[in-house]
Order: sequence, then structure tokens, then C-alpha cells
Amino acid sequence: MKVVTGVVGNDIHVVANRLIELSLNARGFEVFNLGVNTYLEEFFDAVVETGADILLISSLNGEAEGWSREIKLLKSKYKNLDNLVMMIGGNLVVGSADADTIVPKYKNYGFDLVFHQVDLNTGLDTLEEFLKERNK
Repeated sequence: MKVVTGVVGNDIHVVANRLIELSLNARGFEVFNLGVNTYLEEFFDAVVETGADILLISSLNGEAEGWSREIKLLKSKYKNLDNLVMMIGGNLVVGSADADTIVPKYKNYGFDLVFHQVDLNTGLDTLEEFLKERNK
């Protein structure tokens, strides 16, 4: 399966982004890594260009929330993305908040899978389980 990934907005966490790419590759995904400081439009353009099945956005500086509010609107502007799996992970807020507050908020923004301060392997394990269930 094809995955577009990168770090959203004004976030320059290069090392974490590279670890995500390596972990996805190790699990057999075909990865298109947009790198850091990526705008939402760039993510969706890349999904269309590559025919990706999954969009995995990461944020480590907590600014994802400000960017993510536009996900549904942007997604609606592109055709044939109804089956796109949308995933976000990392540190998803500035300051502190618990996952019980954050996860429903991000799901309302349009993400299928939300991982606030969850380790990478747990997130990717959950993604693989989600894909298995969805493809039954």
C-alpha cells in the first residue's frame, strides 16, 4: 500500500519524520515522504499524484491542531478520496491535554486514526489492524 507522510505546518522535526518513513518501509509500505514544513494542500496533492491509500501526518511541536481544522474542507475539494485512510500522530496540541479530549476532536476534523503521544510502533500496529478490518 502507498502512504504519503510528512510533518505538518511549521514543524521541523526531521529525525522523527525519517523514523516514520523507515518504520513504514520496514512494514512493506511504499512511502512518499514530503518531509517537514508541509502544508495540507501539499499532502492532498501528493495523495492524488501517487494514488496513495493512506495519508499519515505527524506533528511534534503541537501545532497540528491549527492546521487540521481544515482537513474535511480540503479533502472535499479533491475527487476520489473517499477511501483514503487519514492518520495523524505525535504531540498534537500546544500545552497539555489528554487523549480522551484530543482524539474525538481530531476525528471530528476528519481523521480515521489519531495518536496523541503514542509510540510509533503502537500507532503502526493499529493502522495495520484497521486496514485488515476495513478490507474484510
